Amino acid sequence: MTISKLAAKKILKSVGGARISESAAAELCETLNAYAYSIAKKAVKLAKHAKRKTVKKADIDLAK
Repeated sequence: MTISKLAAKKILKSVGGARISESAAAELCETLNAYAYSIAKKAVKLAKHAKRKTVKKADIDLAK
């Protein structure tokens, strides 16, 4: 699952972007996907360390 260009454009528009280039949307997608992947990987590692199979909100919070 990845964040779409459309979602990236909506985010940019919601913070005041009037016009968004395709390259800006693509770059935001790449950045958000990389950040999300990094957080998820750390959260899974934390859950495993706690001897759990379930990733919890606390794992996500700690992974940030």
